[in-house]
Amino acid sequence: MARIAGVDLPLNKRVEIGLTYIYGIGLARSHAILAKAGVSQDVRVKDLTEDEVARIRKVIQEEGYVEGDLRKRVQMDVRRLIDIGAYRGARHRAGLPCRGQRTHTNARTHKGPRRAIAGKKKVTK
Repeated sequence: MARIAGVDLPLNKRVEIGLTYIYGIGLARSHAILAKAGVSQDVRVKDLTEDEVARIRKVIQEEGYVEGDLRKRVQMDVRRLIDIGAYRGARHRAGLPCRGQRTHTNARTHKGPRRAIAGKKKVTK
């Protein structure tokens, strides 16, 4: 069982994909980590030796923020924007997109599901 950065990696997946289960590591960063650790990308997580897992763990610690530390840092950045009264902070507080997307018809992911408006019905023809 390979446990890295507090996350159990799926055993039957290749290491390059398994590392992406850690928050803050995508495919490109996974490739860089494996190259630095000297581990093949094609090996399965269940076939990793303890030495290889230790090397991967060491490289991830050297690289920077992942998992809990990264989540905390992102949350603090958003909190800072809200506290200083920035426009982006106001958009975060209101639950709206912060990067200039239109909101008239889209932005359902950030705004959440549609709420019904009392007295408004669909017009059928």
